[in-house]
Amino acid sequence: MLQDFVIFAHSELELVKQLLEREPGLLNGAVDWGGGDFETALGGASHMGRRDIVTYLLERGARIDLFCAAMLGQLEIVKSCLTLQPALIDAKGPHGFGLHFHAQVGGDEAQAVLDYLQSVKTVELKPVPFLKKK
Repeated sequence: MLQDFVIFAHSELELVKQLLEREPGLLNGAVDWGGGDFETALGGASHMGRRDIVTYLLERGARIDLFCAAMLGQLEIVKSCLTLQPALIDAKGPHGFGLHFHAQVGGDEAQAVLDYLQSVKTVELKPVPFLKKK
């Protein structure tokens, strides 16, 4: 059930709600995809830029992380973490997606975070196929 919950959190808010209502213990569970790749529902929703699912999970007590904060555009959180530990600029989240990617999928709301991250370390941003075109 945990694997389904994490998979649905990438794109299916209603299914996430149904599973979490049935089994509240899923909220902070992590799936081990192998090779050190662990993912929670919040992590999946974050790297897909699904602000609606992220908000729902956070409102129910999911533990925010740096990648989620980057996607949400929480500049002060990102700055504080990188000030405390500068090496986090190269940290990898689920499936190896880094902070720049999470800020990129956050769209306009996360542009200030993306600009800040690029000022710390410039990386080549590649097109993200699932992002909505403007």
